[in-house]
Amino acid sequence: MITVLIADDQPLQRLGFRMLLESNPDTEVIGEAGNGAEAVRQTTELRPDVVLMDVRMPGLDGIEATRRIVAEGGRSRILMLTTFDLDEYVHAALRAGASGFLLKDAYPEELLAGIRAVAAGDAVIAPALTRRLLDAFAHHLGGGQRTTDPRLGTLTDREREILIAIGRGWTNGEIAERLVLSESTVKTHVGRVLAKIGARDRIQAVILAYDLGLTRPQQPG
Repeated sequence: MITVLIADDQPLQRLGFRMLLESNPDTEVIGEAGNGAEAVRQTTELRPDVVLMDVRMPGLDGIEATRRIVAEGGRSRILMLTTFDLDEYVHAALRAGASGFLLKDAYPEELLAGIRAVAAGDAVIAPALTRRLLDAFAHHLGGGQRTTDPRLGTLTDREREILIAIGRGWTNGEIAERLVLSESTVKTHVGRVLAKIGARDRIQAVILAYDLGLTRPQQPG
């Protein structure tokens, strides 16, 4: 059973999420929050597996609430709920430690699949979408010249190749095809890379690849 906390300032939105999740056999709603401060407090008290976090809420917004929850070091993972017109918040939320994004108008099965993925420790944004989002906000990233970061020194040559591929938004299948490896081998490498660089998930690995200058924004056209 996956426990879920719903954080959204719209009562009808929370009700809709609750009805969906309570009709599903492997998800359980254990709390609701109408603002970011309440989301932080309830996450600390209830320790849900997943927090469905709205980006825009009164007072403490979803981004700062995510940052505080992640900073506490608990096991709860954050699935942000956003819309395309809120793209300017995406980079900040990734930085805050969100494990993924879904649009509020996602299909019910997409939301449920996203919750399961996040609960299992995966990122729920498709790699290509992650790359496009980061490309759009590359000007917010660091200088991209810190290739002497000590974390890189822990990687083998192959693992460094894998990190670069992750940063380019390649799926495991694409990495396997381009590096002539089996998908199971790629999956093993990806797991080792994430562990060595201290990334919570694939999204954080993409951010690091950009920060270290291993991956550059795509040129328009």
